[in-house]
Formats: sequence, structure tokens, C-alpha cells
Amino acid sequence: MKVSKHRQIHDALRQEILHGKYQPGQKIPSEAALVTRFGASRITVGRAVRDLNRSGLVERRAGSGTYVRRLPTETGVPEQGLTFGLLIPDRGRTEIFEPMCQGMAESPQALGHALLWSSSLSRDPSLSRAAQAWEICQRYLGRRVSGVFFAPLEAAYDEDQMNHRIVTALDQAGIPVVLLDRDFLPYPKRSRHDLVGIDNRRTGFAATQHLVELGCRRIAFVTYPEPAATIDERIAGYREALYTNSLPVVPAYVQRLDPASQEQVQGLLHSATPDGIVCANDRTAGQLMHSLMQLGHRVPQDIRIVGIDDIAYASLLPVPLTTLHQPAREIGQAAMSTMLERLARPEMPVRDILLECPLIVRKSCGGLSA
Repeated sequence: MKVSKHRQIHDALRQEILHGKYQPGQKIPSEAALVTRFGASRITVGRAVRDLNRSGLVERRAGSGTYVRRLPTETGVPEQGLTFGLLIPDRGRTEIFEPMCQGMAESPQALGHALLWSSSLSRDPSLSRAAQAWEICQRYLGRRVSGVFFAPLEAAYDEDQMNHRIVTALDQAGIPVVLLDRDFLPYPKRSRHDLVGIDNRRTGFAATQHLVELGCRRIAFVTYPEPAATIDERIAGYREALYTNSLPVVPAYVQRLDPASQEQVQGLLHSATPDGIVCANDRTAGQLMHSLMQLGHRVPQDIRIVGIDDIAYASLLPVPLTTLHQPAREIGQAAMSTMLERLARPEMPVRDILLECPLIVRKSCGGLSA
């Protein structure tokens, strides 16, 4: 996949900082100098520098410039010796978690600390995902890790119970938990743990609003059965967009179905006759697109589709998918910063760290010319 110009600039500067070209406390070149060096626009350079700032590698000082940050020792967290556990049962099943883990490992704040990858700890394939997650949790408890990054299991009843069991055990052991992507409580309830992800309600709103602006008036929302709490947030945003635009909010337009089932998709088309569909995520959108085509419907001429996540194959579908880009790697970097801040200041209020999800317009919404 082609790397964007701002990412090229970000990665080049990041490597120079980590390899010592710019020392902690040293000023990096001005944006004007970086524009000349990289042959990029001021906007592109500014975005790269903002990403460096967001990941904690540099800090901007008003009227002075941009400086390399000191390493986390200045926050009161030891430079060496901390071990963090990654408890991500859906890693390998859900595409956003691999780059999220990479972002944590690449974070400048991770220097001097160790990350334990949960997939390497549980080797019994006969165990359910919930049982494997509990086994991993017990190993982390035994090792007295300094903190755990936890992406809760999705919403089947026994898995929901396991989420509570895991978090309760970590809390009782005094091990901080940073939630990744989602809470383990049903929306709109909120647990007492830091959460790093995206604003799912706003993302659902933005996807729906885009279809409204393209002229859609019968917009459905399609998700798979028993979705995560994040999907309920996206549905809330979808409904809010309909209400804001004085469009009917019809409960039957929200369908929890198997998007690969032509029979179930045909039922959606009969009951809702949608001219636009917001999908819970890109995987759902891709399966739905294939089902619609097999049923003789054209995308986007007959039905416009928008997904959420911008996973690797979104642009490679039969009709490239319009979607909202989830910055998974940056979420991982922010999660590491959040964990270290929680360790340094345990009295801080619980926080939601929510990153922006930009809209990526491709052909599936009809917003681009053929």
C-alpha cells in the first residue's frame, strides 16, 4: 500500500530522533525548512509534526518552535524495568489490532520497557476465546506486570462475564488497565478505566451525514449479530444524523444480519428499500457488497455504501470502499502514553482518548466520478 507523503515525513523525522540526530530538548528544523527539505506543502509538513507531537516524541512551544521531548523518566516513571501485558483476544481476527500493537511497540515511550504479546502465551487451541483470555490474564497476574492493555471480548454472554472477571482480577491486584478500542460495559455505560480509541458515535454520524449530503433518504445500518459495544455507539451516531437532517428514524432500518447471506440481504432490501447503507465496519461492507452484486444490484448506482475502519483491502474491493479511516497505529502510540501517565499520576480522573477518523471517499458512495 502506498505510504502517504505526510507519513513519509513523519517516519523520517521519527527515525532521526530515535537514532540521536536530534537530542532531547533540541529544536528540530522549522516547518519552512522541512517544506524545502521534503518538497511538500506546509499543510503536509504540519500534519507530520502534529503526529509526532501526538505520539509524545516532540512538543511545540508557542513562539519558539518544536523540540524533542525528554524520555518518560521525567514523568516519574522508571526508564527501565516495566513490563506491560497485551490482552487482545481478537488480535488476528480483527484487522485494527495488529497495527495498534505495532504502534505501541514503536512508540518512543516504549523505549526501555517490555511488551508481552498475548498470542504467544496461550497455546491450547481447545480452549474458548474467553478461557484463553483468562489464562493469559492469570499469567500476567503471576508475573506482576506493571499494566495491561485490554481489548475486551465481544458481546456473547459468557465472554461478557469474562471481561468483568478479568478486569476485577487486575483491579484487585492493583494492576492498571488501559482499554483499547472499546469498553466492556454496554453503551452508554462507562467503566472506571482509561480508554483509547475513536469517537464511534461521531464516526457513525459522519458516515451517515456523507450519504445524506449525496442525496440518500432511505439509509440503513447493517451490522453482524451480537456486535461489540462500539457498534451500538456507531448506531447512535447514525440515528442522530438522521434526526438532525429531519429524516425518519426507523428501527427496522437497523439490521443485525449475516452480510454474506443473500437471503438475509434480500430481506433487508424488501423491508427497507435503502438507497444508502452505513456498515458497522469494512468487513461487513465488503461481504454486503458481494451479496448485493450477486443479487443483481449495482454499487453505487443502485445503493451507495460507506464502511468504517479503512482496513488494508478496503480500496481493493470490486468497488473501492468509501470509509472512515481508523488511525490504529496512532491509537497504539496514544495508549502507551496513557498507560505511563496513569502510572505516574494514578489519581487522575478516568479519560477517553479519542482520535480523529477522517473520511476517505472512494467509488462505493458515488461521490467520485467513474
